[in-house]
Amino acid sequence: MSLILVIEDDPRIQKALHRQFTTEGYDVHVTGDGAQGLATCKSLKPAGVVLDLMLPSMSGLEVCKGIKSWSATTPVVVLSAVSEVADKVLLLELGADDYVTKPFSPRELMARVQAAIRRTRKPAAISRVSFGNVTADFSGMEVFKDGTPVVLTAHEIKLLQYFVEHAERVITREELLNDVWNYTSYPTTRTVDNHIMKLRQKLEVDPGKPVYFRTIHGIGYKFVRGN
Repeated sequence: MSLILVIEDDPRIQKALHRQFTTEGYDVHVTGDGAQGLATCKSLKPAGVVLDLMLPSMSGLEVCKGIKSWSATTPVVVLSAVSEVADKVLLLELGADDYVTKPFSPRELMARVQAAIRRTRKPAAISRVSFGNVTADFSGMEVFKDGTPVVLTAHEIKLLQYFVEHAERVITREELLNDVWNYTSYPTTRTVDNHIMKLRQKLEVDPGKPVYFRTIHGIGYKFVRGN
């Protein structure tokens, strides 16, 4: 189980984040002090860090710089009431992976942290794949079905490649919107459903009975390569 380190001194936010992450199956460690948070990060080696800017003993800017100097790949998502552009730019220059301004949506924060973690664990890119009667050459942006070219939009190819690189894993609509479309808020998930429908129509033998692009009801989708 992955560990999330929350460095935040507001007890209400501490409780809210602890509840949010544990509900999603993460272990959570909370600290309200900057220097202690940096030391804890080094000792516990969390999968991701949620970091407030205004902290006792050491500022969030200093903590972020310290974490990234020690482990450049540890995802750090900054959470702060400060909204000045200059601070955001400085944080990104120091290596912060993302920035969420208070007041915030716990769901959005969760999505951003998960996206940052996935980016650090991104599998090796697959340039070519075959499944069933379909062959895809991602480097050449070409897809063939029974040897005949299939016209896919750039987003459809990007979505197909994402599925192939995460084969056999259940993927939520929110994850797809974050990683394929780079959305950070999602009033609707029909965008994903519509693109899946098009991939089925173009690549499945029987779109009404999909073999490769399977719906996992209540969660999202899973790509199964088959034999």
